[in-house]
Amino acid sequence: MKLGQVFDPRNNALNAWRLTLALGVILWHTYPLTGRTISYEPLHQLLRDAWVDGFFAISGFLITSSWFNNPRLRSYFAARSLRLLPGLWVCLVFTAFIVAPIGVAMQGGASLRLLVSSAPFEFVLKNSAVAILQPKVGATPSGVPWPNGWNGSLWTLQWELFCYIGIAALGVLGLLTRRWVIPAAMAVALLASALAPAWAMSLLEEPQDSQQQIDPKTAMLVVGAIAARFAAMFLAGALLYQLRDVIPARWSLVALCAALVLAASLMPNYRVIGAIPLAYAIIVSGALLHNKRLRLRTDLSYGVYIYAFPVQQLLVIGGLASLNPFVFAIIAAIATLPLAVLSWFLVEKPALSLKSRFKRTSAAPADTHQPVGEGSK
Repeated sequence: MKLGQVFDPRNNALNAWRLTLALGVILWHTYPLTGRTISYEPLHQLLRDAWVDGFFAISGFLITSSWFNNPRLRSYFAARSLRLLPGLWVCLVFTAFIVAPIGVAMQGGASLRLLVSSAPFEFVLKNSAVAILQPKVGATPSGVPWPNGWNGSLWTLQWELFCYIGIAALGVLGLLTRRWVIPAAMAVALLASALAPAWAMSLLEEPQDSQQQIDPKTAMLVVGAIAARFAAMFLAGALLYQLRDVIPARWSLVALCAALVLAASLMPNYRVIGAIPLAYAIIVSGALLHNKRLRLRTDLSYGVYIYAFPVQQLLVIGGLASLNPFVFAIIAAIATLPLAVLSWFLVEKPALSLKSRFKRTSAAPADTHQPVGEGSK
């Protein structure tokens, strides 16, 4: 059977996949946040990149579907904004006014002085437009392996937004309906990714303050490498959607694609070969899995993704950095999940319910696909 035949937008395991990817990001962040490194480069590359790359592939598949189902700019961007912004804003407030003061208090500092200063307000306001312009709250966090940055996950959200804008632009121009456009854009993104210096992604492992101190030429190379990376992964998902009535959906091909991704990790940039196989392995397996336990009605992945990093920073401040990385990641996941649950039920789900107001004003068919918020993330 073809992918278009087996994919049911209401009965698939993509929410389970997204939660798995968000938990994988926690495992990766454990290493730089506790001052550790991974010496085996293929493992290092996959652990650092594949989780977020998987998010972008899923997003490319679903967001392209969303545009074709309801090609109206107002409802399209309303859905994207309602998925992305309310959860982000609450997370920024929580980080600035609760997490940062707790971190200061745990280190014996004056948390009240931080609270009554302008720093928490500046953190929220400067980062509320998705681009993370101020990673620290005052001079915190300090005394940790990753100083001056409370949330190193949020930087990917602006790239998710750029991908949303790109799909809308292609749709408005009438280019999405031309079969050659997405494959051509994918080829350009892969070529750019292949030409990007391998060290560009490694710079992202440095604290955000350090990233802001690099020279303009290096910064342009890094931005170009990031743009090529996320464009390639998003377009890989979009390509699978475009070819859904042609591409076979088989477990044997899922296994083959997973093996190709592992083999591609031996290259300096695994995406040159592994972008489409990774997208296929995740999206097709998500379509083929119809187990009720994996058909998650709640999407906790966004909450896990945006809250885990500050939680991990608090755990490091609390003296847990010496734990085995897997143990640390499990503790961080357990501590983050309640925040993700609260974020979903109190913020994200109520915000998503407002989409119906925009749909009622549109004569286009209903958008049945839940937009992807991260970046993923």
